[in-house]
Order: sequence, then structure tokens, then C-alpha cells
Amino acid sequence: MHSGDHRPPLQSLPMKIVLAYSGGLDTSIILRWLKENYQAEVIAFCADIGQEEEVDGLEAKALRGGASKCCIDNLQEEFARDFIFPMFQAGAIYEGQYFLGTSIARPLIARRMVEIARSERADAIAHGATGKGNDQVRFELAAAALAPDLRVIAPWREEQFRKQFPGRAEMIAFAQKNGIPVEASAEKPYSSDRNLVHISFEGGILEDPWFDASAKENRGMFKLSVAPEDAPNEPEHVDLAFESGNCVAVNEKSLSPLGVMQTLNQLGGKHGIGRVDIVENRFVGMKGRGVYETPGGAILHFAHRQMETLTMDREVMHLRDSLIPKYSTLVYNGLWFSPEREALQALVTETQRDITGVVRLKLYKGNIIVAGRKSAKNLYDRQIATMESGTSTYDQGDATGFIRLNALRLKVRAALKSSTKE
Repeated sequence: MHSGDHRPPLQSLPMKIVLAYSGGLDTSIILRWLKENYQAEVIAFCADIGQEEEVDGLEAKALRGGASKCCIDNLQEEFARDFIFPMFQAGAIYEGQYFLGTSIARPLIARRMVEIARSERADAIAHGATGKGNDQVRFELAAAALAPDLRVIAPWREEQFRKQFPGRAEMIAFAQKNGIPVEASAEKPYSSDRNLVHISFEGGILEDPWFDASAKENRGMFKLSVAPEDAPNEPEHVDLAFESGNCVAVNEKSLSPLGVMQTLNQLGGKHGIGRVDIVENRFVGMKGRGVYETPGGAILHFAHRQMETLTMDREVMHLRDSLIPKYSTLVYNGLWFSPEREALQALVTETQRDITGVVRLKLYKGNIIVAGRKSAKNLYDRQIATMESGTSTYDQGDATGFIRLNALRLKVRAALKSSTKE
């Protein structure tokens, strides 16, 4: 230290923590708990990735709750361009049903948290994910890949925190006692998480897999879509234009990735599309029941596949399809920044070079129905595929030798089995 430098020694400075903050009960309590138990300065961070009105008034709430600063960053365009679109190019869907809406948001949030921690010279980042879920893994694996030296604090995994807050009642009481601004009304019988891809619902009444989330009395739970039976009685057609595997226009209107997602969410929601109710295998080892609304994502996933059927080589498609479960699991498990996901993404990018053209869909009461496909890079040759006699350039007689060669090993095996029975 220079003789003229009168700054206090580093060890006397308070710890600085960047907290992933939503403004809900859990993160509001955690903010104050971190401040008190770690004698820390807490910077609240919220990534605006499509929560809409949920970010309103968040900064004032965080500052009243004890944060020294609140960073709210609009990352919607980045989210759509760099995370959602590459994932949909890969045809990713976890266990055949889940469009990975929550999973794909976590690496972006973690990356921005790390950037803020670096710029603020913070000692740690913290999150409010429980010790039973997937999000804790996703946040922390991303942080490990991007900033292995940065400490991660997870209050729900600390025994002291769980003893102090065994339930919601204790958290509400703590908030009231300490003047922490939270909604202390009657508890929702489920929890929800919203972003540009979807809304997820889990916990509470949904923990019973026999509970019918689609029943009429539960329609108030859903936010992005009407019930299919309440959707318009007339179908609506929509054209999606693709270039190199990415949707670039809807109904001939050029749109950014964010614009595509917003437009398709509105269209899908209007027609009750994209509702999924699943029991999924969590990374931590247990099964969990989740209900999801993914109107725009469901449309984009379907349309993209239809474009591929027309323009993608058979063996390339089958190779890529064989990797969908692996790719989807990597996203689900929080390994977006892993070398294997990046390697798979490079392969996906190569497979998408010719996925260009237009898909026409019909949306009707929860259903997505293909109504047409066209492309200048079309691999469908009508002159070859036609069933009309005398017009095809394909010689059906060629199939005789083809079948004979493919049957050879089957005949040899059958003869062997027959001889061993005698």
C-alpha cells in the first residue's frame, strides 16, 4: 500500500453478494437473511426474460428490502437469439414432452450474474433454488464453467436457514417483523415461473399426479393460453418462413427472434396450444410433476420439424435425431456451457444450412395441423415419388435386388435356426 493511500485493508470491507432476485417471498427473505447472516452488501439482480408485469416495481421493492443496488436487465432479445433459437434448431424436447423453457433460461441468468459479480467485484453469487430441484444444479454448473473461482451461496441448502424458515408461515412472519415488502396473502396452491418460452407450474395441489390441472375449476391457473375447448371455433392459418433453421418471418412479416416468440405466443395462446402436463425425471434423482404452457414454443418446434422433413437429408436427420435425447438432457441438467453441448451445437448448425422455406400451419383448439410446406431447397422430387404409372423416373424393378440383398442375413439366420431345431 502506498504511503498516501488511506483505504481500509481489504479484509475490513463487507462481503458483497449478487443475488438472483424475483421479488417473491423466498428471494425477498433470502436477501435480508444474506445481509444479516453474512454481514454482506447484497446486490439484487433480475433478468427480464419475458416475465411481463412481474418486473414492475421490482427495483423499489429490492431497495426497501435491504439491497444496496438492484440491476434489472432486459435480456429478452439475447435470450431468444442465443439460447431459444439454437435449442429449437436442435429439435430439443426432454423425455418427449418438455420444451425446456425453464432449463434454457438458467444459463443466461447465471452468465449475467457472473458478469455483474465481476463488474461489482463481488465475492459470491446466490440463488433461491431449493435443494430438491434442478435449478440449483443449472445455476451452479453454469457458474462453475464461467467463473470457477466465484463462490456460490444456496441458502436452502444451509441447515441454519431451513431451521429458521421451516415453512411459509415463518417467512411471512419474518417479513412482517422486518418490514420486508412481500405479498403476504393466502398462499397459491402452486408455484409458477414465467419467461419468453413458457410458464411452469409445480408444487402444492399439483404434487398429486392424479389431480386434473385441465379441469374447468382450475382454468384460472393458466396465464398464456385459453383452454382448448374455449378456443375459437374457426381454425386460423399461419405461415412461418425459415432461413437456415431459424424462423425469420410470420405471415410474411419479418421479425427478430424475440418478435417471433412474442407473435407465436399470442397466436398459440389464442388457440389453446402448448399445454403440457408431465411427470418428469429430475436430475437430482426424483420424479416431479410439472404443468407447462408453451404456446409459441410448441408452434415453433412443430413448424421447424415440418421444414426439416422437406429439406433435410435422411441420414443427416436420423443422426441428428439420435442426438436429441442427449442434447435435451444436457440442457435440462444445466450443462449448456459444457464442451459436449457446444460440440453438438456445431453439428446442429451444420445440419441446418438448407432448412429454408415456408411452412403453413392450421391452429385449432389446441392442435397444430400442417397445411403446406414449400422450399427452394426441396429434396422432395415429385417425379420420383409419384405413384402415377409411366411418369416416375424411379424404376420399381430396381427394388428387387435391393430387397434381396437386405434379406440375405435374415435368410441365413432363419436357416441356422431351422437346422439347430432338427
